Amino acid sequence: MRAMTAVYSTLDIHPRERLSYWLDVATKAFVRHEFHSSTGPSFEGALRAGSLAGLGVATIECDPCEVGRTALDIARDDSDELLLSLQLAGKMILVQDGREAVNDRGSFVLLDTRRPYTQIFQTHTKAMVLKIPRESLEARLGRVAPLTAHTMEADNPITGLASGFLSMLPKRLDTLDGPVGVTIAEQALELVALAFSTETQQSGSSLSSSRAITLLRLKSVIESRLCDPDLRPAAVAAEAGISIRYANALLSAEGTSLERCILDRRLERCRRALEDPKQAHRTIGEIAFAWGFLDLSHFGRRFKAEFGVSPGEYRRQER
Repeated sequence: MRAMTAVYSTLDIHPRERLSYWLDVATKAFVRHEFHSSTGPSFEGALRAGSLAGLGVATIECDPCEVGRTALDIARDDSDELLLSLQLAGKMILVQDGREAVNDRGSFVLLDTRRPYTQIFQTHTKAMVLKIPRESLEARLGRVAPLTAHTMEADNPITGLASGFLSMLPKRLDTLDGPVGVTIAEQALELVALAFSTETQQSGSSLSSSRAITLLRLKSVIESRLCDPDLRPAAVAAEAGISIRYANALLSAEGTSLERCILDRRLERCRRALEDPKQAHRTIGEIAFAWGFLDLSHFGRRFKAEFGVSPGEYRRQER
């Protein structure tokens, strides 16, 4: 999807149908949830939604309201993504995991769709929401449970940089196609991960801030060069500016190594491609070779060892 192709607004909807229409639209754009507004028939809302290399990108503008995701919603919805909400105007309060975060202009906050939460939009609000596959962020930060409902303030230099970068994405989606879009999406995730790592001084393995930043840089190199079939651990370490020994020491805290990390990320990219309806025309070989595998038999064995089924079986199941 190249642009903000889905545009919804309550302005053309009959007042008595606005609230139900908005709930239906927002549920499809994000995840199943409950919705309440004291505004009644006069409620106004607008939503524009698109995607960027596997990330959902949306802007939302609405009157005061309350959104809640309950245990029942979670049981009826198999979504396993993370939502990052960046406040562009107005004020939002998020409650999740016993924590409360206040989002003002320029700040952002992380929500986990696998656990209940409540969002309270106290004023007329404008926000950007980034829908992130869980594995994409956890590959950079480890467990994200401690990071939910934690306000990332815009006055922090790294958070401010990430906030500014993210806020530019919605208007530029139509120009971010192909490899450029993949690169921009990866950079967006790297900035978000760096902001959380710097702000909270924690990655998934409780590294010091400097080591966490080095680990993020190392993973960024891996992600940016997965398509290169000649990618080797030595080249990754060199580009990250560290030795292979130090790189493996950093990754060992997450139970992996440079070589294993490269393989795992390639397999994950192939898995996502196999379940993507927009890539149904591509053969399994084309997908495997595009993500750096040189031998189709080797890819098939590795894929089955990782996911329990062959690539062909996995694609048929997803269809």
